Amino acid sequence: MAQLTGKTAVVTGATSGIGLAAARRLADEGATVFIAGRRKPKLDAAAIHVGPNAIPVQTDVSDLDDLDRLYTAVRQHGKGIDVLFANAGGGEFATLEQVTEQHFDRTFGINVRGTLFTVQKSVPLLNEGASIILTSSTAASTGGAAFGVYAASKAAIRSFARTWATELKDRGVRVNAISPGPVDTPGLTGLAPTADQAGALKDFLAGTVPLGRMGRPDEIAAAVLFLASSQSSFVTGSELMVDGGQNQV
Repeated sequence: MAQLTGKTAVVTGATSGIGLAAARRLADEGATVFIAGRRKPKLDAAAIHVGPNAIPVQTDVSDLDDLDRLYTAVRQHGKGIDVLFANAGGGEFATLEQVTEQHFDRTFGINVRGTLFTVQKSVPLLNEGASIILTSSTAASTGGAAFGVYAASKAAIRSFARTWATELKDRGVRVNAISPGPVDTPGLTGLAPTADQAGALKDFLAGTVPLGRMGRPDEIAAAVLFLASSQSSFVTGSELMVDGGQNQV
């Protein structure tokens, strides 16, 4: 039997990269997966990719009304939430001197504010023993140049995992953070303004990984499945590094 048969999952930021791969993996394991993303054409394409177990709901996690609409759809499904992968996020390069108010507000608005209210608004719907997975990043601990605001936002996510694991323990709800290293996704490639620069960025990042390559979205999705399933039933408040050894070796 598939590991998540009969379960209900919610995945934000599910239209590409890690979120899309995770939604597909959870669906393949039998879960009904509510997939959330901001852009309808990409969301519709993602639903086709994830398959018949996908229920798309157009959602901007920085908009609280959108989050209410997402959870109204889940409530109408009538089964509560067993897995929440609060994955929506983003970032862009800016040195300390280049950071603007707009840059800060945009990054923290999605990564921190969006994650907080995505989880807060899910709480009434969480089933006993549910698993919440937050997307942090190895950037939170590497001190990479020109990525300070993004790194700080992901450090906040790691802190949330510890706090919420404590706050929700009496309901048997587990909360963990997953911290990918460099992963070959459209979001990462989009940080570079040209194709040549994108190639150079990927080569540089691959060189920082002991395994000598970037990760694949499906490899992160496998780790998400572990944290979503009963295989990780004694794991909470943790940070799972999926980074090819980047922060370990």
